[in-house]
Amino acid sequence: MSRPDRPDPIKVRSVFLSDLHLGTRECRADRILDFLHSVDMEQLYLVGDVIDLWSLSKGIYWPQSHSNVLRTILGKAKQGTRVIYVPGNHDEPLREFCGHSFGNIEFHREYVHETARGMKMLVLHGDEFDGAVKGIRWISALGTHLYDISLRAGYRLNTVRNALGFPHWSLVTWLKGRVGNAVRYVERFERAAAHAARRSGLDGVICGHIHRPEVATLEGVLYCNDGDWVEHCTALVEDRSGELELWNWAQPGHASEHLHASRGLRAAA
Repeated sequence: MSRPDRPDPIKVRSVFLSDLHLGTRECRADRILDFLHSVDMEQLYLVGDVIDLWSLSKGIYWPQSHSNVLRTILGKAKQGTRVIYVPGNHDEPLREFCGHSFGNIEFHREYVHETARGMKMLVLHGDEFDGAVKGIRWISALGTHLYDISLRAGYRLNTVRNALGFPHWSLVTWLKGRVGNAVRYVERFERAAAHAARRSGLDGVICGHIHRPEVATLEGVLYCNDGDWVEHCTALVEDRSGELELWNWAQPGHASEHLHASRGLRAAA
């Protein structure tokens, strides 16, 4: 995957990506492509909401860059990367293919990933835990109609900011951090996800869905959320030694910041 105009790809063991939302104007396809061209992985997990079928059902938006993302993923699968697709709620129709493989891509409803250090991690999108936060009506609405409005408003705002030379800024993230119900939603979601891993006798959980990248110890297990490629441009990466860390791909060509690492975060025995 190396190009003459860029350094050799970073070689890692596993990469977890979710919430790309291909098929929407908010998708940061340029950053996704740059990441995929810059990193070589043995295993690539697509942890749901990769193709936003919800949005596409309302109107077709599909620029060439979105096709290029899919083509690059298929190319990696053809060249030996193991690609595992765990569909989410925005690409839910693909769940009917779980248990099958197409074009060297495996489809699973959920999966247990074992790191090089022997940690067993439950991998699933995360919409399964929405039931734990049903009592919060405002965030439920935000997750559908209001959330879509906020994303569109943020997209238009960033179009202006970029034209003026200002960096990308997430309106949705700003709102989430300032509305009490949204904060409580995130806390309940994270604990529900961690509890599911602990109940299954696993060392941790890897998910997406809420667009909040995080690595932390919760409920005695390792909770990892790989974030998204609409608001944050983050990926969860397992290096060859088995350490898990979040990479923020906000700048092209390199991971501009390693946000959180699993060093020192160990699941309770």
